[in-house]
Amino acid sequence: MFVEVAKQESFVAAARILGVTGPAVSKQVLALENSLGVKLLYRTTRKVSLTEEGALYFDRARKAIDDLAEAEQQIQELKHCPAGKLKINAPMSFGEQYLARPIAKFAGMYPDVELDVSFDDRWVDVVGEGFDVVIRIGALADSSLIAVKLAPCPVILCASPDCIAKNGLPQTVNDIVNFPAVIYTRHGQTEDWRYIDSYGESGSVKLNKRFSGNSAEMQVAACEAGIGLALLPSFAIWSQLQSGKLLQLLPEYQTDPERNIYAMFPQNRHLSTRVRLFIDFLSELGKSFPWR
Repeated sequence: MFVEVAKQESFVAAARILGVTGPAVSKQVLALENSLGVKLLYRTTRKVSLTEEGALYFDRARKAIDDLAEAEQQIQELKHCPAGKLKINAPMSFGEQYLARPIAKFAGMYPDVELDVSFDDRWVDVVGEGFDVVIRIGALADSSLIAVKLAPCPVILCASPDCIAKNGLPQTVNDIVNFPAVIYTRHGQTEDWRYIDSYGESGSVKLNKRFSGNSAEMQVAACEAGIGLALLPSFAIWSQLQSGKLLQLLPEYQTDPERNIYAMFPQNRHLSTRVRLFIDFLSELGKSFPWR
């Protein structure tokens, strides 16, 4: 009752949600305050707000209630089948190409799981926006999230045959300094290409920006059109590399740091069955990505 009053900032609203009378809620919260020996709420005719002690107690009490609800959900899922909401986020291009049909298949396998899927290139606030699982591509940074590696995703330096015919075939990194380049503009991407050569030595070179875009599709299209070379994730250009529409440049130089595809989810002592099943599903799916 106290948690609901704190959420609603009102005894009346809390009572309405709980299906009891306002005086009953007030009596129980007062009894709680008396048992703790502290005042948890400031009460006025207009609003109810938390005291300092009340805020501390509310955070702990809410988490305890959430843990109990999660435990009950797990027990029900073990008895029957997984159920509940599963909120997922993935990068736009990767999601549309490699996740749309598999996620639809997963939904068919578990009809009681309500999926909420968003494909978006922005970095979402996983906890703040209530996501259960997010797919991220890149170098793994320090995070409070748990990460499961699904597949490698090397970033490849490539260009179209027409672009190579006009500008020549680069033999070393020095040959691409004046080569026109297509640059990705999101997530802090710059014109600098960091690499490791065949001897294990690291270095970087500044690419000559001719064209920039904020999506993988735009980069691939510009690269195919011969605008310039580009650094592109393997998932976005696998078919173009196989067909010869794009050619890998300087294969002895590897983009640094290494990029991978991860499924990430918040730390939780009680991982729900639906999240665990989805992570297992993605792990199996990752084994079938063609560039592996």
